[in-house]
Amino acid sequence: MVEGRVCLSKEVRNELELLKRKRLHRIKSETVCGPSGVTNMMSRSGGDALRAPASCGVRLQGNAESFSRSNVASCEKDVFSKRKVDKFYTSDLEWTEKIPECPVYCPTKEEFEDPLVYLQKIAPEASKYGICKIISPLSATVPAGAVLMKEKAGFKFTTRVQPLRLAEWDTDDRVTFFMSGRNYTFRDFEKMANKVFSRRYYSAGCLPATYMEKEFWHEIACGKMDSVEYACDVEGSAFSSSPSDLLGTSKWNLKKLSRLPKSTLRLLETAIPGVTDPMLYIGMLFSIFAWHVEDHYLYSINYHHCGASKTWYGVPGHSALRFEKVVKEHVYTNDVLSVDGEDGAFDVLLGKTTLFPPNILLEHDVPVYKAVQNPGEFVITFPRAYHAGFSHGFNCGEAVNFAIGDWFPLGAVACLRYAHLNRVPLLPHEELLCKEAMLLNSSLELEDLDYSPADLASHHSIKASFVKLISFLHRARWSIMKSRACTSVSPNYHRTVVCTLCKRDCYIAFVNCSCYSHPVCLRHDIKSLDFPCGSHHCLFLRDDVREMEAAAKKFEQDNAISKAVERQAENGDDMYSYPLSNKFQNDVEDGYFPYCEINVDLKPEIATMTSARGQTVEYGHNSLSHNTGNFRPELTDALSSFAASTLCSFVEQVGSSAKNVQGLANLGNTNDKRFCEEVPENTYESSVLCLSREDRPGLNGVLF
Repeated sequence: MVEGRVCLSKEVRNELELLKRKRLHRIKSETVCGPSGVTNMMSRSGGDALRAPASCGVRLQGNAESFSRSNVASCEKDVFSKRKVDKFYTSDLEWTEKIPECPVYCPTKEEFEDPLVYLQKIAPEASKYGICKIISPLSATVPAGAVLMKEKAGFKFTTRVQPLRLAEWDTDDRVTFFMSGRNYTFRDFEKMANKVFSRRYYSAGCLPATYMEKEFWHEIACGKMDSVEYACDVEGSAFSSSPSDLLGTSKWNLKKLSRLPKSTLRLLETAIPGVTDPMLYIGMLFSIFAWHVEDHYLYSINYHHCGASKTWYGVPGHSALRFEKVVKEHVYTNDVLSVDGEDGAFDVLLGKTTLFPPNILLEHDVPVYKAVQNPGEFVITFPRAYHAGFSHGFNCGEAVNFAIGDWFPLGAVACLRYAHLNRVPLLPHEELLCKEAMLLNSSLELEDLDYSPADLASHHSIKASFVKLISFLHRARWSIMKSRACTSVSPNYHRTVVCTLCKRDCYIAFVNCSCYSHPVCLRHDIKSLDFPCGSHHCLFLRDDVREMEAAAKKFEQDNAISKAVERQAENGDDMYSYPLSNKFQNDVEDGYFPYCEINVDLKPEIATMTSARGQTVEYGHNSLSHNTGNFRPELTDALSSFAASTLCSFVEQVGSSAKNVQGLANLGNTNDKRFCEEVPENTYESSVLCLSREDRPGLNGVLF
């Protein structure tokens, strides 16, 4: 068997030959001798691409057996062959010794008691580096192999094949191929990976990390290995359920992390693999996870169960835009960027397909730090921190996302950037923020609570973000009602809705049409909307909006909060208002002031709207009365039909991807979840409108 090669079927070989003929003009004949370059694969160090470019190649199916040069030499050249990429060529690998180490923390057992308390404590310092390493004071008494082979009977996984070559990152060579490998048990994969390692190094033991780092980058540029296998995004956990396992019974068991009291993701109801539930990553020599940032700029925590080390590279979140600028100008060519401006590289990087050597960053003054992760160690990546890396040999890791209060400002930035790209969000950010803020508001009424400095900093982030959101929505609602853009108002009992136009999530308010099929957020010029079903627009508004506005007003009485909001406004911070038209910015000159009373003056014949719970709510000059005698079931039926049809359409288009289907989550009153996990931009054309479980019991377990 030749290491790392793939047996391709006749149909695949024919398809590759066709691709080869189309790309002959860019295939280079010279011998590759550079130690650095760019490689890419349809892998996600934590999931599939959010949206793969249309021209990134075909998906090949095959078994990871031997690859015959005599039969498919020409196809191999196009798929696996090393090639020289002049723009990244360097003559040596001395730069590997210039990357500083990230912080390493060694908590005591007492400090190790609660992971989120500890991480909240070290975050102000550690986040400056993008990544950090934590050495656990507790050890697992049940090995990961035993857990996966004995506690999880029948556990198997399918690998992905990652070509080890450079890429030009132009129109013809953006992404190498992504293929499904073989189906393995844990032990079978371990034997295969160890065999590859021992054949190459004539050793079964670990080699120095500095040596392996140089070996990896040399292999990418001009080595003889064509590909490796990597089992990423494998659902499950290798933490033991045994009551005698100290690490498994601790709160650092990644299966428990998202439900801890300080976890914002505890508000999500439906489990999402890789986000609220951990996933496994089982690698071999030179398995790769490409440069990426976590979805919605979430935190991630990664535990190394067993096996060879991993090398990590991390860029701090405050340098994310500089990172993207370097990638745009020195990695990608303009013809692969579908978006202009600073979001161009971000758009391509969302695919999680690109790997390039960190010396490119060093040459352009972008800070990058390194970590070598060993068994028993955690690696934390902080919000908006780009990271990448590779394995030194067979290993097994586990990872999950999490969020705490200080995440909300950066989460808002991620939502804004998704809106710029018209991408469906992955988390109901607005709903999470509102629920967390209202819980905080309730807790602040208890005078005997003693908060730590880290807690107070977290509260500050929640309060400031909430005040900005509520202030914007209040002003937008005032403008809509003043202009009489809506002909009716109805209570909003439907969890989170996705805007049809910009894909932003709406929890507090949205506007819909007569057929209830075109929900739109308040960031658009409602009067100019031209729905196919007519010009009547209804404003759906949560009935607890006044309580939320009262909480925001109370938060703003804190001088630190009001100054933070004012400072961000002066800096042109429009995270919650994009893509609101500039005409709303003139509202202050037209009589608007914060938290003013909003009069609802509708035409008499259409000023009554029926709620989905059977109560007619009449709006007029701030009057609100309830009349249960005029129930209109057609409204409930219309909303139910729309939600159900949208779900069916979505499931049909996603197909067998359980991860994507589970990514659409229902948000309950106390536990809630994240939107869709890495859904392609065109997965579903209409927005997702979700009714609460108590409203629509027939839709339990689906959508927000």
